[in-house]
Amino acid sequence: MGDFTDESLLEERRVSGGFQMWIQDEEHLQAEGTESGSLGVTRDLGPDMLHYVRSVRFNTSSGEEIFFDENGDVPAVFDLVNIQISSEGTVTLVKVGTFDFSIPEGKQIRITDDAILWNTGDNQMPDSDSEDFFDAQYLEDIPALHLAPLVQAPSSFCSVSCLPGYRQSPRTGQPNCCFDCVPCSAGEISNETGEYSPDCWPCSEDQWPNEERTRCVLTTFQFLSLEEPLGITLLCLSSLLFLVTLFVLCIFKKYQDTPIVKANNRELSYVLLIALMLCFLSPFTFIGHPMRATCIIRQNSFGIIFSISISSILAKTITVIIAFKARNPTSRPSRWLGTRIPVGVVLLCSFAPVLICTVWLLLDPPFPVKIQIRDTTIIQCDEGSVLFFYLMLGYLGLLATVSFVVAFYARNLPQSFNEAKFLTFSMLVFLAVWISFIPAYLSTNGKYLVAVEIFAILSSSAGLLGCIFIPKCYIILWRPDMNTKQYLMQRNISK
Repeated sequence: MGDFTDESLLEERRVSGGFQMWIQDEEHLQAEGTESGSLGVTRDLGPDMLHYVRSVRFNTSSGEEIFFDENGDVPAVFDLVNIQISSEGTVTLVKVGTFDFSIPEGKQIRITDDAILWNTGDNQMPDSDSEDFFDAQYLEDIPALHLAPLVQAPSSFCSVSCLPGYRQSPRTGQPNCCFDCVPCSAGEISNETGEYSPDCWPCSEDQWPNEERTRCVLTTFQFLSLEEPLGITLLCLSSLLFLVTLFVLCIFKKYQDTPIVKANNRELSYVLLIALMLCFLSPFTFIGHPMRATCIIRQNSFGIIFSISISSILAKTITVIIAFKARNPTSRPSRWLGTRIPVGVVLLCSFAPVLICTVWLLLDPPFPVKIQIRDTTIIQCDEGSVLFFYLMLGYLGLLATVSFVVAFYARNLPQSFNEAKFLTFSMLVFLAVWISFIPAYLSTNGKYLVAVEIFAILSSSAGLLGCIFIPKCYIILWRPDMNTKQYLMQRNISK
């Protein structure tokens, strides 16, 4: 079919030609002085023109009837065209019928069914179950439509509207009305249908879509709480170990003048027991809703307290070695015995983590953060600078390794009440716990991340307590015969 502009011009010429023929007839009659009813008008038509136009009805030379309706308009005749796309992609407009207002109502539409190319690619009417059909209610407002052979009317839309929870995804190379319906992305919803809601929109903070992705619901907050069994269990275990350490400290204080307590530098034993008590209390800063204060305290206190514990073990091991080397009262190592060397070792080894934590707090301190994973909001502490966190862990690992090597060297020294063997085993347990902690720490998140760190703190501290002090408490409480000066002299003579 030709261009629509050409068709419009042809129709305009047809109507104007008919009207011109009517005017010429009027002039001819006027010249003859003949009156012919409604056609007897003067050349100056004036405002009464519409009155005469309404009564005009005549045939053209081609046999086409021309008349005007009550509004003075010529009844229009429209061509019905079918947009057909060939396999090569060529678009053609094919005339498949007409809509003529001059024909009585009910017969105004004429369609050639065989000329229609459906979107299925052939000339056959699509099945009634196909998605290419609309419900018949869409055509109830068109009484003039006369499609007797059709049971249902095919859809003129390329795609139907998306359901709630879906969004429109345009098809490449096709018109805008052609799209696919895809589910809304994670964190987004769509609760409207129709062409005016093609997109999804995100839920606000602390909310997440329901399973249908049609509305936002409040998320579940996750952190290691005192109200859940895991948090209660860790808290009770921490309190129990604290009380056990306090009991051991009381035993050592009560029997501080006995040989087994004096032989292994009781001042260092007190420092180590107090540090272990603080280690068992540190999980209290990990359990509960994370706040800025607890985030800052938990990692820094953990690093400093553990450095004091390990440096105390290193000082005790150095004391054993010096005591063995100083059997001769006149030797130089004998002058090193006392509190200067142990206190110096503890202060020197504890200074590095204090410096690391101070710089850490000044540059990039830890802070609480919310991490949304689907319908769960995880509240945890962000370490701030991960570099300082792993630098502190690395220093503790280095200090523990040095302590292990020194204790292993001194394990077979022939010294009475030599605890180097126990120190060696305690550092071996400590290193094993923290080496296994790193991969577990990196592979978890949320409350389980906090639980893993608490478990590492409690298990390593309990390892130090059990390996170093439990054997001594056994001798003090249940084998007092071994905690005497005579037993000490007999062991020296036998060796």
